[in-house]
Amino acid sequence: MNIVVPVKMVPDLVEELEVDATGRALDRSFLKLRINEFDEHALEEALLLKAKHGGTVTVLALDTGEVDETLFTCLAKGADRAIKITGQFQDGVSSHAAAAVLARVLGSIPHDLILTGVQAADDRDGQVGILLASTLDLPHVSVVSGVEPAAAGKAVTARQEYAGGIMAELEVDLPAVLGIQAAREAPRYAPVSKVRQVMKTQKLEEVAAPAVEVGAGSTVSRLAKPETGGRAEILEGSPEEVADRLVAILAERGFAKR
Repeated sequence: MNIVVPVKMVPDLVEELEVDATGRALDRSFLKLRINEFDEHALEEALLLKAKHGGTVTVLALDTGEVDETLFTCLAKGADRAIKITGQFQDGVSSHAAAAVLARVLGSIPHDLILTGVQAADDRDGQVGILLASTLDLPHVSVVSGVEPAAAGKAVTARQEYAGGIMAELEVDLPAVLGIQAAREAPRYAPVSKVRQVMKTQKLEEVAAPAVEVGAGSTVSRLAKPETGGRAEILEGSPEEVADRLVAILAERGFAKR
């Protein structure tokens, strides 16, 4: 089975996020990027399938910045190929454009199964997998938490999570696109030493992004930080000083008398 996993770089949510001067995008001046968490689960599910049933795993990524180390990490985890799609992506790319580019690139890559993350942490729209399946005219199932080859042959059984923890099993004809919410096992860790070794012994493949026509989609009209509903005040000093200050604050708010 030839499995392809598109991965996306997203802002590291540990970092402080700032809106840029346009008010429609994040300030990328000091933004640190990392692989999308759901894409990590898609890769893990692909590697589990490969380990149990054989086949190949190919990872694709648009070169939106800081992508090389992520692709080498995917190779260190067990992927067979890592392809960087080069183009003008540093300022971001819409879901429609990303799906269109991926669909064109996939035309030259053998694929029986395409596993995407169910959504990305930076836009939460979950459209790329659906648009990719539509463009390639393939079946699509989302919110998947496990994949196994079906007994019927050229098909897979996808486990899909419903509300209330109810699980369904769907038989999906191949080739297909599945949106992975969680792999059957936690994404594996690749030691830094192994990633560095892979950087010395393997090379990333590069493909120039083809020109694509993108139909109507959605655009961000405004980004804003959430309004502050309150604030915390740290009381410092000796226990007596803190107690006096606490009583004063409670008295100011009408909860105590001095």
